[in-house]
Amino acid sequence: MSATTARPSLAAPTEADAPLAVEATDVTLAYQQRPALWDVDLEVPRGVLMAIVGPNGAGKTTLLRTILGLLRPAAGRVRILGHPYRVQRHLVAYVPQRSSVDWDFPTTVRDVVAMGTYGRLGWVRRPGASERERSLAALRQVGMETYADRQISQLSGGQQQRVFLARALVQDAEVYLMDEPFQGVDATTERAIVSLLRTLRAEGKTVVAVHHDLQTVAEYFDWVTLLNVRRIAAGPVADVFIEENLRETYGGRVSGIAGGHANGTSPESTP
Repeated sequence: MSATTARPSLAAPTEADAPLAVEATDVTLAYQQRPALWDVDLEVPRGVLMAIVGPNGAGKTTLLRTILGLLRPAAGRVRILGHPYRVQRHLVAYVPQRSSVDWDFPTTVRDVVAMGTYGRLGWVRRPGASERERSLAALRQVGMETYADRQISQLSGGQQQRVFLARALVQDAEVYLMDEPFQGVDATTERAIVSLLRTLRAEGKTVVAVHHDLQTVAEYFDWVTLLNVRRIAAGPVADVFIEENLRETYGGRVSGIAGGHANGTSPESTP
């Protein structure tokens, strides 16, 4: 099994000593005796856009939830910027799968975004003028400011996803974890998300996103982790997003995809 991992070249000694944005070491987790993650190592440098890709059941969402402390591994550990998640949770923002959210909950777009400020305010203090302005600014950034007083259930799927991205933005985090942010969205929303990811990277933020479309990995991300219960390869897209690693990840069901250029079908659409 290939376990390629490339580390970025860092010019200054102070940068070399800086902790990784996300570091998972020997993480193993099982559901009812069935391994979901097995001895997984993950190193995510600061300031990169990393995609986590793999077939259905590969453990992608499980890995994200383990990083967030929502699942406890049977073995191994996770660090965010050098410390456990419980210490650094105020520096982490999470965008869940849209399909996992109850969109019928009676609340406005503005209130959903303001929920992102609770981590710094605590649950006793209510958002004030400063938090409301930050919420509107985040909505403005994703093109949803005019929908602030709409019920969240009245929005389209793409609009709902942009609202959840705004909720993550208002947290002013250092590390953003996103579970399939492009799933089921329209082309306009997809372009807006890509623009947002690039803005976050330009600000030195780190994004780790579960992603299913192999044909857009090289266009949207600069780092990638290939996962199928075990980590197959991880590093810069140009180094590890190659057909040999993809075949190992998907069991030989990938055709003509190398370096992010696809001439065949994605395994998600392969019968």
